[in-house]
Amino acid sequence: MSTTTPHQDDVLSAASAIVDAFRATDGDQYFRGFAPEATFIFHTEPARLNDRAEYEGLWAGWVEGGWKVLDCESSDASVQSFPGGAVFSHTVFTRVDTGDGEDSYRERETIVFRLDNDQLLAVHEHLSPVSAAAAAA
Repeated sequence: MSTTTPHQDDVLSAASAIVDAFRATDGDQYFRGFAPEATFIFHTEPARLNDRAEYEGLWAGWVEGGWKVLDCESSDASVQSFPGGAVFSHTVFTRVDTGDGEDSYRERETIVFRLDNDQLLAVHEHLSPVSAAAAAA
């Protein structure tokens, strides 16, 4: 593991690449930002996804069913860098077409990155809903 501490701008750039690919429903580009062993915890799923391949399978099923992202807006970003990696968190508003109609979510997202040969790769993503009271504040 690297002992280099990533610069905040590099973390923001890596996170932005993930968000931009998600916004475009570009699975190939989106998943390039994650290590194969990355884990995912989504409040909309019944269990943790234990690696990128598991999430890629879920994503493919969504897309096959007509799912696509219509918009994804990031705000309130925070970066905490440490030797070998960083934690990125933000609030995200997402609007999707589920194949059966539109849905939207306001969530808090945390992405944990590790520095791997001078490249930041996400090793964990966690989404939690923003309560109505917090969204109104």
